[in-house]
Amino acid sequence: MVGIKTTQKYSNGTWIWKKTMSFENDKYSVDKDPYEWCLKKSKRLKAIDPQMNIKMRNHKLLTKMPGELEYAVKCRCNQYCTLEDIANTLQEVRKRTNIGK
Repeated sequence: MVGIKTTQKYSNGTWIWKKTMSFENDKYSVDKDPYEWCLKKSKRLKAIDPQMNIKMRNHKLLTKMPGELEYAVKCRCNQYCTLEDIANTLQEVRKRTNIGK
């Protein structure tokens, strides 16, 4: 009985809509830790669409960054890089440039 309630709680349209809105409204800013931000956004995307491929996940993550920062990270990473690569690149760009400050 408990398993049925859990499945209903996390698979209904309202829950998915809330996760989608929380993903859409959370933009990256330089005061946020890139590792925590990337992990949180990735978990939200996985909750919204568990079948999403790596290329689409990376694209959606990059579009939540400010324009110049998105471009700088996109130039340094390929389309199929790991989440760790994106977070490391984001950290590197933040430290070495004035983009987004």
